[in-house]
Amino acid sequence: MDIGVPAEIKTAEKRIGLTPGATSELTNLGHKVVIQSGAGTGAGYEDSSYQEAGASLVSSAQEVFDSSEMIVKVKEPQAVERAMLQPHHILFTYLHLAADKPQTDELIGSKATCIAYETVTDEAGRLPLLAPMSAIAGRMSVQAGAHALEATQGGSGLLLGGVPGVRPGKVVIIGGGVVGENAAEMAVGLNADVTVLDRNPKVLDGLEKRFNGRVRTVYSTKAELEVSVFDADLVIGAVLVKGARAPRLVTRAMLSHMRAGSVLVDVAVDQGGCFETTKATTHLEPTYVVDGIVHYCVANMPGGVPRTSTQALSNATLPYVLMLANNGAVAALEQDPHLLNGLNVCDGKITDRAVAETFDLEYVDPLEALKS
Repeated sequence: MDIGVPAEIKTAEKRIGLTPGATSELTNLGHKVVIQSGAGTGAGYEDSSYQEAGASLVSSAQEVFDSSEMIVKVKEPQAVERAMLQPHHILFTYLHLAADKPQTDELIGSKATCIAYETVTDEAGRLPLLAPMSAIAGRMSVQAGAHALEATQGGSGLLLGGVPGVRPGKVVIIGGGVVGENAAEMAVGLNADVTVLDRNPKVLDGLEKRFNGRVRTVYSTKAELEVSVFDADLVIGAVLVKGARAPRLVTRAMLSHMRAGSVLVDVAVDQGGCFETTKATTHLEPTYVVDGIVHYCVANMPGGVPRTSTQALSNATLPYVLMLANNGAVAALEQDPHLLNGLNVCDGKITDRAVAETFDLEYVDPLEALKS
């Protein structure tokens, strides 16, 4: 199969869809890989490393799209990239469609086969291609929040871990999944006072055992959420509903009850955000202030550490890239129900129920869409 990897063009995004090592795995099996020149530089991979792995280099994204059957990316295709998609293309990347109606409409119009990393599942119902970036984002959320709490960044001037004789900062994490667990690990490591809210008793029990009492676990109700948020110095939104828009749990009215200079970090911003006051930001201008509360809402947080993120993502996606390349999209998707769960758009049809419900569009069973 002809596989193309364009340079990412989202603001401050320096990751790349395949490492040279993953590229070598593909070319050794006889697949052709085309890389846009300079696409890996931001992650520490020079063009020469891809040439040594057997890839061909081209100068433009248009050449990548024109010469490839499968496009492997990191972030959702931007408008100029969506215009390059053709019906024969397999697009394999993060999509986050439930928060992006224009992208949804244009992918439908392209009639391409669009597979979203974030809805591919495994035998346990987990999201294996989202997990590595969720882990990184969870860890980064505490770093970012701690930095935003500094007075020079508009924060309250609080050192998250405190010092002997001074109380540490209070971190509240909404959601105890992969993001929440990794955020808790970092916050505990800084000696912060950590509370995690979730509505799944098994998740709360797992966190209690994982952190051996170093994290306060709370069943999330409206009352408990308010009490926790009002008393927090740093609130991390780590809520995920597979394929769907994130629920908005922290309202603007709640901000007036928080201490001035406190920080909100919304890791769910890719799915629309779980704070009412969330608006997507970039690594170039990561924060803004609403009602005295600092908001950090970078939509591609792992892009801030592109070397680590590229390696982790490529390790996770490579088995699926190989499956698609070796068998073709139709056969691969029909054979693997977990990969099939990643199919969001096919032949102009919405094949993810959560996306269809979000935008009140017709849902088509993915196997039925593939037959066409």
